[in-house]
Amino acid sequence: MHRINLTIDEALYEQARAFGFVEKKSISQILRDSLEAYFQNTPSKEKVKLILEAKDKEEILNILTSESFTSQNDFAKKYDL
Repeated sequence: MHRINLTIDEALYEQARAFGFVEKKSISQILRDSLEAYFQNTPSKEKVKLILEAKDKEEILNILTSESFTSQNDFAKKYDL
């Protein structure tokens, strides 16, 4: 696990505290659950997956500048990796 520092407004913090109390979860757990749900439902998840699997800076730059997505295997074949 990694520790992060997060700044949120007072109303959002109070909501998180209230939800944590009702659901018997820490604010950290609520944030972890929320981030996981966001990452599973965002349209960028395929591009992010490719970036996380990239082997070097050049491959990451190609992914970021590409408008279309290719599978890791197709990419490797195209660039003789």
